[in-house]
Amino acid sequence: MKIEKNKMTIKLTNKKIIDQHMKILKSLQFESGLFSASKHTVGTGYDKAWLRDNFYECIAFEVMNDWENVKKTYRAIMDIFLKHEKKIDSAILQKPTYTHEYIHARYNPKNFDEFWEEWGNKQNDSIGCILFKVGELEKEKKIKILETEDDYRIVQKLVDYLSTLEYWHDPDSGMWEEEEEVHASSIGACVAGLEMVKDIEGISVNPELIRKGYAALAKLLPRESEKKFVDLALLSLIWPYQVTTPRQTKNILKNVEYHLLKNKGVIRYKGDHYYNKNLDNVSEEAEWTFGLFWLTIIYEKLGKSRKAKRFLEKSISTVTKDGEVPELYYSNTDKANPNTPLGWSESLFITALYYINHSHMGKTKGRKLGTGSKGKVVKKIVKKTVKKKTKK
Repeated sequence: MKIEKNKMTIKLTNKKIIDQHMKILKSLQFESGLFSASKHTVGTGYDKAWLRDNFYECIAFEVMNDWENVKKTYRAIMDIFLKHEKKIDSAILQKPTYTHEYIHARYNPKNFDEFWEEWGNKQNDSIGCILFKVGELEKEKKIKILETEDDYRIVQKLVDYLSTLEYWHDPDSGMWEEEEEVHASSIGACVAGLEMVKDIEGISVNPELIRKGYAALAKLLPRESEKKFVDLALLSLIWPYQVTTPRQTKNILKNVEYHLLKNKGVIRYKGDHYYNKNLDNVSEEAEWTFGLFWLTIIYEKLGKSRKAKRFLEKSISTVTKDGEVPELYYSNTDKANPNTPLGWSESLFITALYYINHSHMGKTKGRKLGTGSKGKVVKKIVKKTVKKKTKK
C-alpha cells in the first residue's frame, strides 16, 4: 500500500502500518488496563478513560488476537462497576432523577473514581456496549471475562439497571454526550448488549426488554432522534451491533454518505458545534476520521470489497505526518485538533486495515453483516410492530 504525504511516497506493508499504530494505541493504556481517549499528557481532558472509548479501543487488540490486553481492560471495567455497585443498586431501586445519579461514562484510569463535573453523564449506550462485548467475548469468542460471582452479579445489575431506566424510550446524552434525546444509537447499543448476555448462564434477561428495544428502533430509524435525521453514531447499529434490517442498513448508509461524508472524515451531524471553524459555529462542521474507517469495515463486512477499499484509500490521508490518527480535522483543512492521536480512531484504522488485508486471503474474522439469527429476529419484530400500527 502507498501513502502519499508531502509529495513523498512512503512504501509500507499493511503489517508495518498496523504494528506502528498498535504501538501508538498501546501507549494510551494505563497500568490498570484502561485506555485514555488520547495522550496521557493532553490538556483537553482526553486523558480520562471512557467506557465507550475503551470498548472501541479494544477492538484492535481483538483482531490482533491480543487477548491478554483485552482481558486486562475488561477486568478493569468490571472493577469500575463493582467499585460503584451501591450507586447502581440505588439506580435500580429507583430510576435516577439527576444526571449524576446515573452510571457515569468516564473515570479516572488509575483509581476508577468518577469525575463529578457536569458532563452529560447520562449515556445509556456506554452500558449497552460493555454488555455487548462481555457477551460476545464469553459466548462467541470463548474468552473468559466473568471470573467471579461478583462479576456475574454486577452484569446482572447492569441488565436490571437498563430495565429500570426503560432504556427504549429514555432520553440520554448519547454517543456525543450532548443534548438529551431518545437516541437510536443508544437504544441499539442496549438491545445488542441484552441480546449478547441473555444466554450466559447465570444472567437473566426478560425477553420483553429486547422486544421493546427493537420495536423502538423500528419506529425511529433511519433517524437518530427527533431532531437529527442522520448521525454518524448510527453506523454503530450496523457494525459492531448488527441490529438493523437490510433496508435500515441501506438507508443509514445512504444518508450518512450523502449528508455527512467529507474529504478527511465524516461529520457527526448537521450543525455540529464541536470544533466548528466558522464564526457562525454551525456551517463548517469538523470531519471525524474514524467515520471513514467505520465505513471501510462496514462495506468489507457487507461483502462490498471494492467500495471498502475506496474508503480505506481515502482514509490514508487522515494519518498525520507524525504517523498518528487524530480525532478530527477542521472543515476542509489539513489542521487536526489537539486530540491526536485518538485511541478510538487508531483502533478502527487498525481494524479496517486488518479486514481489508485478510479479505484478500479469505481469512476475515467474524461473520458477514446480515447473516446469522440476529437479522431474522430484527425482521420478525419489525413486522410485528408494523402489524400493530396497521390494526390501530
